[in-house]
Amino acid sequence: MQIDDVMQRSAQAFAQYKEVTPSVRAAFLETIASEIALVRDTLVEAAQAETNLPAARLNGEITRTTSQLQLFANLIKEGSWVEAVIDTAKPDSTPAKPDLRRMLVPAGPVVVFGASNFPFAFSTAGGDTASALAAGATVVVKGHPAHPRTSLLVFEAMQKAITKSGMPEFTVQHVTGEGNAVGKALVVHPQTTGVGFTGSLQGGKALLSYAAAREVPIPVFAEMSSINPVVFYPDALATQAEQLAQTFAGSVTLGMGQFCTNPGLLIGLKSAALDNFAGLLGNAIAAVAPQKMLHKGICESYGKGRTHMLAQQDVVLVNESAAPADMEAWPALARTTAKTFLANPHLKEELFGPFSLLVVCEDKAELLAVLKSLHGQLTTTIVGTAADTAQWKDVIAVQSTLAGRVILNNPPTGVEVCAAMVHGGPFPATTDQRFTSVGTGAIRRWVRPVCYQNFPDDMLPDALKAANPLGIWRQIDNQFTR
Repeated sequence: MQIDDVMQRSAQAFAQYKEVTPSVRAAFLETIASEIALVRDTLVEAAQAETNLPAARLNGEITRTTSQLQLFANLIKEGSWVEAVIDTAKPDSTPAKPDLRRMLVPAGPVVVFGASNFPFAFSTAGGDTASALAAGATVVVKGHPAHPRTSLLVFEAMQKAITKSGMPEFTVQHVTGEGNAVGKALVVHPQTTGVGFTGSLQGGKALLSYAAAREVPIPVFAEMSSINPVVFYPDALATQAEQLAQTFAGSVTLGMGQFCTNPGLLIGLKSAALDNFAGLLGNAIAAVAPQKMLHKGICESYGKGRTHMLAQQDVVLVNESAAPADMEAWPALARTTAKTFLANPHLKEELFGPFSLLVVCEDKAELLAVLKSLHGQLTTTIVGTAADTAQWKDVIAVQSTLAGRVILNNPPTGVEVCAAMVHGGPFPATTDQRFTSVGTGAIRRWVRPVCYQNFPDDMLPDALKAANPLGIWRQIDNQFTR
């Protein structure tokens, strides 16, 4: 497949698709969701064969995929997301002020890279694709080689939706290919205006470098690396240790740790309560039976990373599950001191799998030093009672600078798809901390603001016309109104 042909077709389709009305575009997203639902059983069967994920997880992920398509359909039907702003003319002012009207418009064709660990929700018809289509952008999907048949089946459902909805033929296209060549060609093509990626730090940085080296640089919205630090405060450990151990053992081992929000770093102050919690957590993790990982490459990478982590000086294994069979993960908890953690940069690296490192701090100063040494994160979690949160406000304030989502007394592995969600964070969690890849805010990655000056009403987009035919919320002369 010639990438130039693919991207030229995407650009031609974009010229038509960006003019599709919000209501028709919303109906198109709903039709995609319906077509995916019709082949649910086939999709689950294919994904099970390719990813080792259980049917219940895959069914849940398909529901998440269709639900977020509906969520974006609802968003664009309501319409206020375009952020229409109007400053009316003031001809009597000195100098005379022109009529100025601004809104968000789609930037152009988008390239989406499917994720290995979410064959539906973050892949072919996942959040990146749904948000781009909602924005009015055409999409070229680079299917992930870990689940090629699943990706193709989802694309075929999308093709049926394109036909049924009367959308331009090449509104969505699907390409495959091993290695980096296809991905690089898609990113550097002049017609590409943005990139969505969920995957490794190495992969995301490579795409970012390709995009920056172009004659016309483009944004890459990559979600890459996070160890999601959890701070366990003293009173919570003293009063809730058993419950917390069960909760966080479930979070560490959920899906065999193959979530970007897996709590890979646990932090607490040296105490008998922390020792007790570590023992309970280690036992709970050890009780989890090993399960197969997504594919051989991820399993081998986890095995090597786990061995490397446990070989580090002053890193001690607390407990682990039974020895794994072929392609199974090996859940484990290890511990070290804050002094060792601060001196060894390897301990700050993400280990993708069911592994967590407990860092024991001597005092508040060490705890603050550990937090301040961390890179950007998707999440950080506060585990504390009301007494803890009142006493440790300064430490909690530091936690709040680290991540896109700050959590109180919940494990980080659940990511709700809604308007308020932020699934993003400072580098290297993502390449642009201003945006989210989950929830309705994800649409803002694929648009640009345009200001229309002194346009007559009949030349303006509906969102900016005087009569407000779409009935959306707008800011007019600094007042929000419908």
